[in-house]
Amino acid sequence: MKVNGKSYRTVWMEGNIVRMIDQLRLPHEFKIHECKTYLETADAIKNMTIRGAPAIGATACYGMAQAVSAGVSIDVAERELGATRPTAHDLFDAIGFFRKRYNGSNAAAVASSYADASVERCRKIGEFGQRLIKDGMRVLTHCNAGWLACVDYGTATAPMYVAHEKGRKFFVWVDETRPRLQGAKLTAWELSQCGIDHAVIADNAAGYFMRRREVDIVIVGADRIAANGDVANKIGTYEKAVLAKESGIHFYVAAPASTFDLEARTGSDIPIEERGGDEVAFIEGVRITPEGSKARNPAFDITPAKYVTGIITEEGILNPWEKPASLV
Repeated sequence: MKVNGKSYRTVWMEGNIVRMIDQLRLPHEFKIHECKTYLETADAIKNMTIRGAPAIGATACYGMAQAVSAGVSIDVAERELGATRPTAHDLFDAIGFFRKRYNGSNAAAVASSYADASVERCRKIGEFGQRLIKDGMRVLTHCNAGWLACVDYGTATAPMYVAHEKGRKFFVWVDETRPRLQGAKLTAWELSQCGIDHAVIADNAAGYFMRRREVDIVIVGADRIAANGDVANKIGTYEKAVLAKESGIHFYVAAPASTFDLEARTGSDIPIEERGGDEVAFIEGVRITPEGSKARNPAFDITPAKYVTGIITEEGILNPWEKPASLV
């Protein structure tokens, strides 16, 4: 994607330094964050300087390359990087990819090949998914499953970007996505960069617009998809899916094959990360809750497959119970 006329990926590697767009500073400041060691890269994943399942995967692969190039054992690197975010399956897909292909001297090449393949997967998601977006449609999305959540193109946003490039006019409702506000901060910023018409709404306003027939389709991303089609995605996705079903609105999930975890039979087998309560209690460093109030902060929820119309992958649009052919 282009920012101020220059093309960027979300994350890349130069020499042994991993560079990434600092998502903690957006939308008010565009800055490149540098990680000089694999531990700094792991920390950037953990503190959400970079986030989004495919982006996490590519970053972890670069981190593995940093580690082994510095003489760190592959087991130690895997342990450190694998502990950063437990829910996103792409993280573990990327680490497994590196382990299988690293031959002792090709670390940077392995990591780059993973990132390049991730870009191509997302590009194909855009090509398959764009046919769902017609002129005049109103699309609702939740959280940020865009270019910033991937190496490029995005997952949920990839169909939007391709449809926009083809000249279609449509509108996007952007859920703010508490508590980290990735929709308001990141998705809205991306759409602004591309000139796609949109509006940010409070998370609990989505049902209002669905009931008023002002939403035609919902497209979200995923952090992990179980073998039965249950989907783990950013907290709040489940309620959007239920509302969409009740309102007769098609609900699509966009995700590459690397997000599928066939060892998880159902959504109940997917580990759900719970982050610190301060993310709920504070906004931009300002406490919004009483001093004595506790806060719970699950980062993801599970949407049962029965609420999913289809899954947009790089291999086509699948029924929720189908698996990408590359995994069968």
